[in-house]
Amino acid sequence: MKFEKVVFAFFIVLALTLNFGFFLGDIDNPDHHDAFELSAALAVSLIATVIKFGDRSQMGAVLLATSLVADLQLLIAAFIWGYSSFVSDAGVTSEVISSVVSLSGGALLANLVSVTILVAETITIRR
Repeated sequence: MKFEKVVFAFFIVLALTLNFGFFLGDIDNPDHHDAFELSAALAVSLIATVIKFGDRSQMGAVLLATSLVADLQLLIAAFIWGYSSFVSDAGVTSEVISSVVSLSGGALLANLVSVTILVAETITIRR
């Protein structure tokens, strides 16, 4: 077992699970979604992206693309939440939370594709 492969898979799966934890709950209820969980999901997703830069295969390119999509959506979600919290007079409304959670859902889908590709690649290597 290669330690680098374990770390690689760990961060991919952790990005998915943190994003899933943030995504769960009523879409428009700010009490069901924690800003720190979104921050953790974004941080781990960025780490997973950096790790994916080392893979030069076609599968690695697809994994990197899915990770970049997740990063972009989580960054936009964090920006919207931060803007509404600290700049906007309206504050964090149910519409803002709905937008943030929807973007997180898109990132969740990208992370799910990434994990699916990782599992598929692992299965094909074993055979």
